[in-house]
Amino acid sequence: MPRSTNSVSSRRRRKKILKSAKGFYGSRSKVYTVAKNAVEKSFIYAFSGRKKKKRDFRSLWIQRINAGVRQYGISYSIFMKKLYDKKIKINRKILSDFSMNEPNTFKKIVNYISS
Repeated sequence: MPRSTNSVSSRRRRKKILKSAKGFYGSRSKVYTVAKNAVEKSFIYAFSGRKKKKRDFRSLWIQRINAGVRQYGISYSIFMKKLYDKKIKINRKILSDFSMNEPNTFKKIVNYISS
C-alpha cells in the first residue's frame, strides 16, 4: 500500500510558519525551510525578551527613584533600607511613578522616612 502524505495538514503547517515569518527580509519570509529556522529563532528571542523586559523595567524604576531621592540628599540604598525598617511596603514601580508624576506625595514619603 502506498504511503499517504496528508497534504492538507502539511500545507497548513507550512502556511502557519510562513504566516509567522511575514515581514522577514528576503527568503526568510518566502522559502519554507529558511523561514522555519527564522521563526524558531524569533520565538527564542521573544521568550528571552519577555524575561529581559522585566529586568529593564526594574532597573528603570530604580534609576527614577534614585534621581528623585537624590534631590533630598539621600541615596537609593539608604532610602530603601529606611523604607524596609519603617515596614512601608510600596513597590519600586509605584515609587518611581510617585517620583515622576506625584512629587508632593514622594516628598511626604521621604520626609516620613527621614524623621
